[in-house]
Amino acid sequence: MDTRLLKHFLSLADLLHFGRAAEACHLSPSALSRSIKQLEDELGVTLFERDNRSVSLTHEGQLFINYARDTLLQWDEIRHSLQQEAQELHGEVSMYCSVTASYSFLYELLSEFRRTYPKVEIKVHTGDPDLAINRVLSGAEDIAIAAYPQSLPGELAFKPIARSPLLFIGPRQHHDWQQLAEAPASAENWQHLPMIIPEVGLGREWINAWFYQLGCSPNIYAQVAGNEAIVSMVSLGFGIGVVPRIVLDNSPLQEEVRILAVEPALPAYDVGLFTLNKKLKNPLINAFWQQISARFPQ
Repeated sequence: MDTRLLKHFLSLADLLHFGRAAEACHLSPSALSRSIKQLEDELGVTLFERDNRSVSLTHEGQLFINYARDTLLQWDEIRHSLQQEAQELHGEVSMYCSVTASYSFLYELLSEFRRTYPKVEIKVHTGDPDLAINRVLSGAEDIAIAAYPQSLPGELAFKPIARSPLLFIGPRQHHDWQQLAEAPASAENWQHLPMIIPEVGLGREWINAWFYQLGCSPNIYAQVAGNEAIVSMVSLGFGIGVVPRIVLDNSPLQEEVRILAVEPALPAYDVGLFTLNKKLKNPLINAFWQQISARFPQ
């Protein structure tokens, strides 16, 4: 929007002198005169009475002053408002995590981001944590919370936020076979202990590796999809389970099970955020990632 004519008019209306008004507008007097003439032609009225010695406002010029000042004021206000609006981030970020991760991490991850960028819509989907990385790779989600895999695909970025031990758990109620679990680990003992283990995923890979090092295969009582269900089955006395510490800490049944002192211990999970490297070029994802980097420095 070209507001120069209004500014030129107001300058001349204030100073009532072509030379001084032209200098204030960084124009020559003849250029200022052409601006005023153009404005008068567009309005169809005379705004100034002028002769060789003086310049004065006409009645129409007096009326036009209020319009010109109000228009410039409103223009400055809307321009400033629009510029501020453009600097604020807008849009949508989708995130995937397990129910346990939502209890453990979402408040800390999202509360500050929400305050900083109130116009960014955050959509959270929960489900099996073993699906998290594939959902990011497929483009179904922008960000996922999951455990760091044994091999990270090159197209993914990872930001660690927590470390969670992988625990052997048994029922709170005493069972004779639990003593075998806490005795020095041996293939003879463990090949008879009923195990409740995840169907797939990083936890299953580490359990298989643990038994391989022990020299036997697990005696599988049940293979379960979802760590929360493992805690439930263990609490009922069906066998020994393996779950991340964060799952146990958030389980309503944590008082119904106990952590078993098993040696050697299983590895710990590195839990964190995943996104595609190329998505870090997106201002929304980058803003989220930078805020998490500040909160959880490596």
